[in-house]
Amino acid sequence: MSTQHAGTGGEDGRGDGRGDERGGEDREGPRELSTEECWALLRAHRVGRIGVMVGGYPLVVPLNYAVEHEVLVVRTGAGAVHDAAQHANVTFEVDQLDERDHGGWSVLVRALAEEVGEDHTEDVQRRTRESGVEPWAPGQRDHWLRLIVHGVSGRHVVPTALAEGPEPAGYL
Repeated sequence: MSTQHAGTGGEDGRGDGRGDERGGEDREGPRELSTEECWALLRAHRVGRIGVMVGGYPLVVPLNYAVEHEVLVVRTGAGAVHDAAQHANVTFEVDQLDERDHGGWSVLVRALAEEVGEDHTEDVQRRTRESGVEPWAPGQRDHWLRLIVHGVSGRHVVPTALAEGPEPAGYL
């Protein structure tokens, strides 16, 4: 995976010997997370972003989720996300960023979304509803979607120390 990172000087995110724009030392590029690490991060969090195609454009919105075995469970109301996710390929992303020290991690899931309904076995319906996902957003969220995972990948960027200078608390 090739990504250009501002201030790192290389297409793959590795330094070019000039240091970064904050005056710090070069650092290694993003580290690929193992599948096990990705699933551990997915299980440890409850909010992510689903990506669907609406009108030819990607629509990315935050949703609460739960992990049920190796399937993601989300609840949504009627509308664009629900309509676009009907038996469609979707993406789902969870991350945590450290803006101060320029680090963090991201997990990307590629999946097939399917609404859980009468066509599913009673066991699947029960497990889906018992997954524990509780939407934070107000309103009706009575559509249960299972994201059948086709692939999961992740990256981790290790934070670097800030260059010497005034304490951040000194800025207004």
